[in-house]
Amino acid sequence: MQTEDHARTWRVHAILGMGLLAISVSAILIRYASEAPGEAVAVWRTITAAVLLSGPAMVKSRAEWRTFSGREWMLVVLAGFFLGLHFVMWISSLYFTSVASASTLVSLSPIFMGIIGFVVLRERLTRLETIGIMVALAGTVLLQFAHHGHAGDVGSNPLLGNSLALAAAGFVSIYLLIGRVVRQNRSWLAYVAPLYAMTALTTVAVAVVRDVPLLGYSATFYGLCILMAIVPQLLGHGALNYAIRYFPAATLGLASLFEPVGASVLAFAFFGEIPTLLAVLAMGVILGAVSIVLTRR
Repeated sequence: MQTEDHARTWRVHAILGMGLLAISVSAILIRYASEAPGEAVAVWRTITAAVLLSGPAMVKSRAEWRTFSGREWMLVVLAGFFLGLHFVMWISSLYFTSVASASTLVSLSPIFMGIIGFVVLRERLTRLETIGIMVALAGTVLLQFAHHGHAGDVGSNPLLGNSLALAAAGFVSIYLLIGRVVRQNRSWLAYVAPLYAMTALTTVAVAVVRDVPLLGYSATFYGLCILMAIVPQLLGHGALNYAIRYFPAATLGLASLFEPVGASVLAFAFFGEIPTLLAVLAMGVILGAVSIVLTRR
């Protein structure tokens, strides 16, 4: 029995580690696909993920879908809408700022969830959580200041890129809050398959509104989008959804802070991105503040 438990523990940790590494690769793949606008990357990444899940979902989830209430379908649509906006903002941010900064700022989602919970759901914040939120906001301001005058080192417009990453963190927070409600009584596949379909529709709508062409790019570009759908989206986030059965949400949140670290290391290896000392300090402040909030929750 102990041997089986040990084997399962090793397997769960291995899957979680693989998932975090897979998510860290996302920013690198996006950079290599930058021949096309960020909206086009978001469209083909999300469409591919939706198509890959549609077959298994049609086989396994049709009976469960028939039991969905109108409220549940509305929540799935809303969650997919905000996740689609998250992908558009997150991917676009990498065109204007460094991988390290964008990855760090998007990890602020627990801070946004705490603020949204306080404002919308009237959830009380402890003194420690309030301090964590204030420190995170101070770190964000410091990061913006660290990039002032260094656009050539970190991207074409780091202030815009950082703002897009912050917006992405806010949108993914709303998506997670909605998903937490739906997932209480629904299986992962029955929820994620229509969610990804709505996510893809949202990214297509954004691309159409912004008049972004979706065809005519190289085969390499489309291959990279397929890799993004398989590696960071399905394998990476799929591993986190698998691990949530064995780890508390706060523990997974802390583990997810590996993403900006891993992405920064990969950005240095592949693109030679070296953040300034002040930027490193600001990112450390932000990650420390997020850790405080996650530990408390």
